[in-house]
Amino acid sequence: MTVKTTDYPLVVEPLSPEDGGGFVAIVPDLPGCMSDGETPQEAVANVQDAILAWIEAARDLGHAVPEPSRHLALAS
Repeated sequence: MTVKTTDYPLVVEPLSPEDGGGFVAIVPDLPGCMSDGETPQEAVANVQDAILAWIEAARDLGHAVPEPSRHLALAS
């Protein structure tokens, strides 16, 4: 089964002014995978590239790539 980047649930949160403002998109299923943007939509678009890079790095290192979490997908 081929997993698409859009299959992974995301958590999008505003960033504080101290953190530069804008928004961060976090991928809970992929530890450390996140990206930011000026708007929620931009953060979500940017995190798609981060997901691809995370998966490629994991495969290069011989690590398993987690399947998207159905529980989080239903809760988001």
